[in-house]
Amino acid sequence: MLSVALALTLASPSVIAAQSIGPASSGVPWSTLVPWLPVLLKGFAFDVSISFVAMAIGTVLGIAVGIGQIAQRRAISTASRWLTQFFRNAPWLVVLFFCIYLMPFEIHAFGTTVPFPGWAKGIVGLSFPVMGNVSEVVRGGIQSLPTAQWEAAAALGLTRWKTLRLCILPQAVKRMAAPWMNTYAILMMSTPLVSIVGVDDSVTIASSVLSALRDPSLMMPVYGLILVLFFAYCAPIAALTKRLERRYR
Repeated sequence: MLSVALALTLASPSVIAAQSIGPASSGVPWSTLVPWLPVLLKGFAFDVSISFVAMAIGTVLGIAVGIGQIAQRRAISTASRWLTQFFRNAPWLVVLFFCIYLMPFEIHAFGTTVPFPGWAKGIVGLSFPVMGNVSEVVRGGIQSLPTAQWEAAAALGLTRWKTLRLCILPQAVKRMAAPWMNTYAILMMSTPLVSIVGVDDSVTIASSVLSALRDPSLMMPVYGLILVLFFAYCAPIAALTKRLERRYR
């Protein structure tokens, strides 16, 4: 179904171009977009950069919260579990809106004003859902190991933290790799949401390009190109994820 939708998206510009009326409609739409390709690619590269930073922040926080879910102290495990479930099930767009309206545009500290731009708010807003998903990945990876691993480490006199750091986590990393990559693919496909905070990502730049060209027939070619870029980037990640799942099953 995805291949059919992609084919229809790429084929539709010729149909729309044939039906549109205007000075730009007599030419080939794709040739009109050639001068704008560097700008569109720059917007897509910014999406990739945002996904890297948000994934890094969400992974660090998610590991901490995931380990907190298996903590022996009930208060820590309960708080970590609620935090995980809240951000796992919260709509990403709603979290972004909260970050927009609750975070300041600039921070005043020690007589210095530090700006807090929209792209930073977008990264923070995307990091929270990633944290919730990574936390569940970490918890599942740790608890998927046999309990005999914990018992053997306790018999050797290792503390719980040393057991987790030296025995459990190194084995659980292989099982966590595939779902972690799947989380990143989902994050990458969600990065266009940051356009609501005024970030010059691929979708925002595509809208600016369409406004500059003033040709309705170019709408499908422009957004079709964005679709192709995201598909070309995320499809290999999905394929590698399936390969890792089969390997470490």
